[in-house]
Amino acid sequence: MVTAELVAFALFAIVTMASSIGVVLVEDVWHSALLLGVALLSFAVHYVMRDAEFLAAMQILVYVGGVLILITFAVMLVRQEGETEVVET
Repeated sequence: MVTAELVAFALFAIVTMASSIGVVLVEDVWHSALLLGVALLSFAVHYVMRDAEFLAAMQILVYVGGVLILITFAVMLVRQEGETEVVET
């Protein structure tokens, strides 16, 4: 018997695994950081499904709200768009 909780768990397990694999395989750092945010949010959903709302709230506040924002700022500060090559004559 397939319940709605089992279907939701399977769906979010697939989302978690796909985004976690994407963090490692994607070449662009910005997309990797966004996929990390998806993975962290899906972990929070798993916590809610296990009746651990406090852990889910801490997951969102600390990891998504703190760590991911720091990673995003680091990517924006370090990333250099459209570098031009200087040719000396």
